[in-house]
Amino acid sequence: MYELEHTPKPDKNLINTVKDLEKEPVTSQQAQQMGQKKKDLRKDMIRSDETFKENDRNTYQ
Repeated sequence: MYELEHTPKPDKNLINTVKDLEKEPVTSQQAQQMGQKKKDLRKDMIRSDETFKENDRNTYQ
């Protein structure tokens, strides 16, 4: 079996999230709200993307 010569650096955002969770764990409701917020942000980005609107228009005609 091959051994890795170096280990990849962990994601900074993930490290910060883990540190925050160590200080103050979230409830299931808070986790659901954070997930919903992320989904809402993605939807807003798609809505504001003119290219997406142009491609998405009249697809079922």
